[in-house]
Amino acid sequence: MIEVWAPKAERVRLRRPDHEDVELTAAESGWWSADVALADGDRYGFVLGESDDTRPDPRSRRQPDGVHGTSAWFDAAAHEWTDAAWPGRALEGGIVYELHIGTFTPDGTLDSAIDRLDHLVDLGVTHVEVLPVNDFNGVWNWGYDGVLWYAVHEAYGGPAAYQRFVDAAHARGLAVIQDVVYNHLGPSGNYLPEYGPYLREGSRNTWGDSVNLDEDAVRSYIVENALMWMRDHHVDGLRLDAVHALHDDRTPHILQELAEASDALSVELGRPLSLIAESDLNDPTLIRSRERGGYGLGAQWSDDWHHSVHVALTGETVGYYEDFAALDALPKVWTKGFFHDGTFSSFRGRDHGAPIPADVSPAQLVTFAQDHDQIGNRAAGDRLSQTLSPGRLAVAAVLTLTAPGTPMLFMGEEWGASTPWQFFTSHPEPELGEATAKGRIEEFVKMGWDESIVPDPQDPETFTRSKLDWDEADHDWHADLLALYRGLAAFRHERPELADHSWESLAADSGGDDPGHRAFALRRGELSILVNLTEGEVAWDVAPGRKVLLRTVDGARIEDGEAVLPPESAVIVGPAS
Repeated sequence: MIEVWAPKAERVRLRRPDHEDVELTAAESGWWSADVALADGDRYGFVLGESDDTRPDPRSRRQPDGVHGTSAWFDAAAHEWTDAAWPGRALEGGIVYELHIGTFTPDGTLDSAIDRLDHLVDLGVTHVEVLPVNDFNGVWNWGYDGVLWYAVHEAYGGPAAYQRFVDAAHARGLAVIQDVVYNHLGPSGNYLPEYGPYLREGSRNTWGDSVNLDEDAVRSYIVENALMWMRDHHVDGLRLDAVHALHDDRTPHILQELAEASDALSVELGRPLSLIAESDLNDPTLIRSRERGGYGLGAQWSDDWHHSVHVALTGETVGYYEDFAALDALPKVWTKGFFHDGTFSSFRGRDHGAPIPADVSPAQLVTFAQDHDQIGNRAAGDRLSQTLSPGRLAVAAVLTLTAPGTPMLFMGEEWGASTPWQFFTSHPEPELGEATAKGRIEEFVKMGWDESIVPDPQDPETFTRSKLDWDEADHDWHADLLALYRGLAAFRHERPELADHSWESLAADSGGDDPGHRAFALRRGELSILVNLTEGEVAWDVAPGRKVLLRTVDGARIEDGEAVLPPESAVIVGPAS
């Protein structure tokens, strides 16, 4: 049975190569259907109204010729899965690794990414978070301009390769989190409005017209897409892009609908499934349980954590970093989760956020020193490794992997990758490519950046420059940093103090009120994470019977009842036994 939701059409035909068109029959609520069976790989599309143009299936699983071509039927049940014994993996207690398929390996495919999964196992990662793979126009892109949410981008290998990737990850004990975008559709190849009111007229967000969450069929389109990834492709959870851009006035909110559907599928499958929100709202409603009035999502990204760590490491206080110049910013996010929890945000010009209640776990905040947005949305796409010393990069590693939240690494961070990660596109339409490049430059000029350092997103070299150089991971200070990340990940998995996800176990001290004196004593139970980001030696009192459990430089030591830290160093101090 072939079905399609097309309430705008007065007539719908199924078109296949070497076949007569088949008229679909109108049903209720804008649905059309025909009693036709398709086999794996069969090409097809729909013809709407009296037009003779063939359009892809809005729920197409595969687009061999791109978003403008015909769809190819994909038999999701054909893959012979080997993960029947996979128990799943809860997010709590995990370490997330964010990667982009196109730049993770030289080949930029799902199959080539499989060859690097053992590296992630050795690193100590538990969850692989994959940037969007849904189909977009062009060959390379960050993935956030998708127009066919059910299809896996063909240049990555298509849906069959995606299933192989997930199966291979599970075989190595790695969970897979898929990044999905439900807040807008891309600017090129979006035929959904020809079928029905997928977009809300007169309502826009940062990236384009808002998705029409007033329409039941559109809400189902989103929920069923989420279930497809977890059911048919066996992923272990989803990262929901920019949920603050989901304009929904209905009850329950679409995020609650997604959480309820995911929880029900989790029970059915007998393994944990995680939904992680990206949100700048600092609103704990997202991750609070439904029993306590929340939406019941599993976790959310914490921009406040990133901003406070970034300022501490770099001293950069431009734009939204301004508020985080306060010396108590890092201690506050360490112990409270949000920095803006009802406080004034100078960047927004208003009070922002709300306190995190005690019934929300610190582990429900995904914390990171680097991610694709915070690197790629800089003018030159520069990583911390391109401006910071190896010593400060080592401190970043300690902060990230001892954090009270669930830590996340961005691909290559573990060895201080020297390659940038820049904003790249491959729009086939010259006018769209030109507008994208022009808009990028204007955006950074407004922020005071030098426009000469902004790469052209359409230049193929911008994409090529952003690919990881795996050879450097085994050399010089890169290898030392990689060894530190591996040691810290193992330490995190082994120490019971770092498995205590209670707010009561946390404490923090900035060591004074001098804004330039960035030295911190951060505590998790019996462990003290001491950090010196000053230019001189710093000493902290320690209790008797303590020893250094991990240090970033040899000169860090305990003597005469004090932990002594050289500049740009960190130590973890704990009980001697």
